[in-house]
Amino acid sequence: MDEAEGLNDRGFLGLGGKRALVAAASRGLGFAIAEELTHAGCLVEICSRDQATIDRAARQIGGDVRGSAVDVTDESAVREWVAAATDRMGGLDIVVPNAGGPPASDFSSTGPEDWDSAYRLTLRSAMVFADASHDALADGGGALLYLTSSSAKEPIPQIALSGIFRAGVATLAKTLATEWAVDGIRVNHLIPGRIATERVEELDALIAERRGVAVEQVKREVEMSIPAGRYGAPHEFAKAAAFLVSPAASYITGATLQVDGGAMSST
Repeated sequence: MDEAEGLNDRGFLGLGGKRALVAAASRGLGFAIAEELTHAGCLVEICSRDQATIDRAARQIGGDVRGSAVDVTDESAVREWVAAATDRMGGLDIVVPNAGGPPASDFSSTGPEDWDSAYRLTLRSAMVFADASHDALADGGGALLYLTSSSAKEPIPQIALSGIFRAGVATLAKTLATEWAVDGIRVNHLIPGRIATERVEELDALIAERRGVAVEQVKREVEMSIPAGRYGAPHEFAKAAAFLVSPAASYITGATLQVDGGAMSST
């Protein structure tokens, strides 16, 4: 059956029975995506660095979600998890190679070790996940979805490390979409704007501290710069992710989708 013909199996998205891996899913955007995919009928496995933390996240999501402790900067650990999860689920349809953001800092405040660490966390892990999951995704015509940041297009003060390497992830997504289309693998790129996650709360607090103002003032100023007038909710971002990895998006690959309330001015 063609993917598009199966859309009514579990609603419009057709995600029922799909097998998904979501990395860095103990909180924030990764958690929201794993929760959305589970509710849509996917069999989901998630990971983070700490077993107790990821077990707690799995319980919060519910269903048959399984959590594993995986350091995404450790190539062998990533490959072992992808292989083991693929074996447990009997295949693989969806991979979301998420990773937590590097520490906030400006360019002049970072040293060689900071750059090396951020590379391994953000860009290198994205490449390893792709290579590790290619064969399983190609077997069933799967989907790979990268998450970056608006800083990949428009630099944001104090997160130089994140912006520079996430721009690399965006280019990786487009490269793989072109090269892997022949294998039946779709690769897309999702950009969050100001989504109300713990990471954004931490960044707002850092900006407020450095400016010597209240966090509420920073948030008000940011909200005024967003046409929608507010921060996004994690579930709003997760629904966009679920669409891009679903059979409903069967003719979408190499795309970049911004979920930012209209905040970004670049195209």
